[in-house]
Formats: sequence, structure tokens, C-alpha cells
Amino acid sequence: MKYMFASDIHGSAYYCRKMLEAYEKEGAKRLVLLGDLLYHGPRNDLPREYAPKEVIAMLNAKKDEFYAVRGNCEAEVDQMVLQFPVMADYCILELEGRTFYATHGHIYNEGNLPPMKKGDILIHGHTHVLRADRTENCMILNPGSVSIPKEGNPPTYAVYEDGIFSIKDFDGNVIKEITL
Repeated sequence: MKYMFASDIHGSAYYCRKMLEAYEKEGAKRLVLLGDLLYHGPRNDLPREYAPKEVIAMLNAKKDEFYAVRGNCEAEVDQMVLQFPVMADYCILELEGRTFYATHGHIYNEGNLPPMKKGDILIHGHTHVLRADRTENCMILNPGSVSIPKEGNPPTYAVYEDGIFSIKDFDGNVIKEITL
């Protein structure tokens, strides 16, 4: 069973299209959106083709294929225009016997872990920096940012399948990979 993870679209129609094309190409069962879907935020420059209304239409067209969590840029007005739930602070996914705690990262992160058992997996966005690391108690994963990557990273998303978490660019190149 293949899942795709993406974060921080920030209203970019260009990168939303790229993300949805990658989702189709990957053939994933679901796309887990880790927040900051429509608004660019006051600390970020406008992303390429900033067009939240176009992003709304693209996302709503595939509403039955997403799980989504609230980012620090989501507001009630976003929920009014999106036809799938986006206001939960987290979701728990049980994938291939592994527990994923999916969240945006502005509330729960490595410095403020949610209630997790040893060996559980925390996956979040927010930092715009890709990551796939083991810590003493859990694994920390971040697919990076779809539209506004930081620290010299390219725009990325991630896929999870058969115990392998792969972070990829939009050309399909694996940037980082870890076996869970």
C-alpha cells in the first residue's frame, strides 16, 4: 500500500499541479496533506503562480483522496472553501503495522513530541526542510515543501511503501530515503 505525503503548498497553483501530477504518477492510495495549503504566510515570499482559488479547485476535485491536517496558515475561511477536513491538528495513520502521527509541525515536533510509543513515527511539514532521521525514541520524517523549500532543497514530496520512506523531487529523483 503506497501513501504520498506533501506539505506547504502555500497557494501555489504551479506546485499544486506538480504535486497532483506526481500523485497520479506514483499511484498512491492516498495523499496526506500536512498543512499550509492556501495562504503563503507573512514570513514567506509569494510562491510561483500564487493563485489560491486555483488551488482550491484542484484540491476539491480530488477531495475523496486526501487526509489533511491544519497548518499554522490555515483558518476557518480555508475550511469554508475546501470540501475536505483541514482543521485537525493531527491524524493517526496505521500503515503496515507502523503508527504514523501526522501533523503540521508548528505544535507537535521533535521539541514537543505528542504522546507516542517508542518506535512510532512523527511526520510533519512546517520547517520546509526535508528530513528522515531516527532518534532514540521515534523516527522524525518531513517531506519538505512542495512550493517554498528552504536550506537549498528542491521542491519535494514523499512516498511510503513497503517500509521505505522516500523523499523525491518533481522529476522523480530520490533525494533521501530511509527504511522504517
